[in-house]
Amino acid sequence: MFVDQVKIYVKAGDGGNGMVAFRREKFVPNGGPAGGDGGKGGDVVFQVDEGLRTLVDFRYKRKFKAPNGENGMSKSMHGRGANDLVIMVPPGTLVKDLETGEVVADLVAHNQQAVIAKAGRGGRGNKRFATPANPAPELSENGEPGQERNLQLELKVLADVGLVGFPSVGKSTLLSVVSAARPKIAAYHFTTIVPNLGMVDTGDGRSFVMADLPGLIEGASQGVGLGHQFLRHIERTRVIVHVIDMSGSEGRKPYEDYLAINKELKEYNLRLMERPQIIVANKMDMPEAEEQLAQFKQQLASDDIPIFPISALTKTGLRELLLAVADKLEATPEFPLDELLEKEEEDTVLYKFEAEEPDFTITRDDDGAFVLTGEKIERLFAMTNFERDASINRFARQLRAMGVDDALRERGAEDGDIVRLLDYEFEFME
Repeated sequence: MFVDQVKIYVKAGDGGNGMVAFRREKFVPNGGPAGGDGGKGGDVVFQVDEGLRTLVDFRYKRKFKAPNGENGMSKSMHGRGANDLVIMVPPGTLVKDLETGEVVADLVAHNQQAVIAKAGRGGRGNKRFATPANPAPELSENGEPGQERNLQLELKVLADVGLVGFPSVGKSTLLSVVSAARPKIAAYHFTTIVPNLGMVDTGDGRSFVMADLPGLIEGASQGVGLGHQFLRHIERTRVIVHVIDMSGSEGRKPYEDYLAINKELKEYNLRLMERPQIIVANKMDMPEAEEQLAQFKQQLASDDIPIFPISALTKTGLRELLLAVADKLEATPEFPLDELLEKEEEDTVLYKFEAEEPDFTITRDDDGAFVLTGEKIERLFAMTNFERDASINRFARQLRAMGVDDALRERGAEDGDIVRLLDYEFEFME
């Protein structure tokens, strides 16, 4: 089963909780705090495995959670940090954040790794909070929550050359005779329903990867037919080989086929038209093919695109085609998939202004309760140990320092009003 697009959920491990503990040794009269810190959680890491070819494994498991860090212990012992969760993906995997649309990683090389979700740090034990004014604090932190994300994985086939064209123009036959690939070949449309790859040897010491992509039809960029599912794979290729049935055996005109496919490529992504094209005039062993080719060359006179007449069935004209494709590959640079990725590869540093998000926002529910939201305040809440009065008092001081109390008063909060944070409720007190 070929799967090239899936949606998954990942969560990095939470940090371990810090501990409140005290030394109780026979000959140490005043003891002191001895609570250890919690361990760091595990990151979620994607790693490329060149042995994988599809994302089919993600069809059956869509939720991934890294282990949490170990809690701190007495005698100032720190909790053990958790191991990272390493998830193997095929080369050519593009990772996007579903909520923001941001490209998180573009994984192409074998064993390449990327941290997709960062783990939370461990909470501090009470030993960390000791001060001359408070030498024996009964105060600790919970571990920081790990990052969680909803992701979309897209597999874009890693091929140097992409074969495009209408169904039944001979793309699969061409791939089968120039490589060891064995795609399904039959006399009906959409025989190829998944991309097929083959390694092509030109015979002069050069080689390249060629992909036979499912047939495009008019309207493919808007979702018609099968082609729209696989247009993304053309983005990886450096050279497009446009296969045209020059015999017109399907009742279509070769030049109209050429214009229709290019229109779909342009509408899907303008940058696809930057890639050099080579036209393959296939089925030259058929009647009327020579006449159609002469007419096609006249119509294409304004475009400086090389045309190679071949017959994939009789294997004529293939060597000249393969040498020309190899020459074109040597002269063509790689095309970055994303503008942001392209900028990251440059040696310059780009500084961008990003508006700082507020520490918290206040809204009101239908029942009149005040609702606090915000990444920073929610993280502080999650890291507060509400089993200890000292930790609760510290959390209250943190809210006051952030300006939450004053902001609530400005919004009209009065003594006894309900304040909601995540799934918990508090009473506002003057």
